[in-house]
Amino acid sequence: MKINETTASKLVELVLNCVECEYPHSNIYWLNSDEDVKPPRELTPAFYGCLDWHSSVHGHWLLTRLARCFPGASFSLLAKEALNKSLTPENIEGEVSYFKRHPRFEIPYGVAWLLQLAAELHEWDDDCAKQWRTILQPLEIQIADNLQRWLDKLTICDRTGMHKQTAFGLSLILDWAITTKNTDFINLIETKAKQFYLDNKNYSLRFEPLGYDFLSPSLAQADLMRRILTKNDFSDWLTEFLPDISVDNTNWLKPVQVDDSEDYMQAHFYGLNLSRAWMLEGIISGLPNQDKRINTLQNTATIHRQIGLANAVSEHYAASHWLGTFAVYLTTSRGLNI
Repeated sequence: MKINETTASKLVELVLNCVECEYPHSNIYWLNSDEDVKPPRELTPAFYGCLDWHSSVHGHWLLTRLARCFPGASFSLLAKEALNKSLTPENIEGEVSYFKRHPRFEIPYGVAWLLQLAAELHEWDDDCAKQWRTILQPLEIQIADNLQRWLDKLTICDRTGMHKQTAFGLSLILDWAITTKNTDFINLIETKAKQFYLDNKNYSLRFEPLGYDFLSPSLAQADLMRRILTKNDFSDWLTEFLPDISVDNTNWLKPVQVDDSEDYMQAHFYGLNLSRAWMLEGIISGLPNQDKRINTLQNTATIHRQIGLANAVSEHYAASHWLGTFAVYLTTSRGLNI
């Protein structure tokens, strides 16, 4: 099921309601001096709403993605107005200044979404998008430089299901590198992915979720590896890595239920169902057409998609400030259209 204009409009409205909502705010700011004791709007003037920096960034990505996918929709103009207000040279200069002082800020999750925003603008044949792309470029360059230095020294990957997870961040960053034809970054990520994951075997899905995950540790890893291996090699690797995948059993991975929608951590499970769906679809795309696991994978993806999208438009801020991004990433097949 692809996203329709009515649903897209509701998701845009949720983002528009929070991109300038500075409080409540929950972010991890490293304080080096009194200079860092300021309101969020002064520390990161382009991306300060939506509870935290990364949610603000991928909220702006959502506005960009849906304005691009629905150019004639009534919400497209409102989305562009919000982007025009946030993406100014002065605001981006403030962001660059912060990332120079704090080079590890929001690595890898948040900065991966910033590069996705840059990639979206890069692909969009629109005069405003071209202008925003130019304005955003200094921050893109600074973040890419920070990331490269971080990746060069990274020897142990993060296998959790939250922001620090390495595999998901590398997937988004790799897609940006492919879109912008950044060969050095492509080679670096492929090298690191093989170093971390190529020899992994016999992962058990029985332990997922590991906590309040919004990403699947195992599926994110597989979704990354399908990007860098041939179909036959990926099929063989998947057999070794996830031997539990059945050819005829749809109960091997069940959606996670949310008991308290106002709990900010439990709300992560809404996103987990959505991200599982797109990662399963990504895994399918990386397999040979005759692979006997595809039917099981597709049925499981469909169940997660249906349950995830049924809860995508939430009234409570615990989910409304971020969940729409995951719904849009899934329903516009962003991870498949690179």
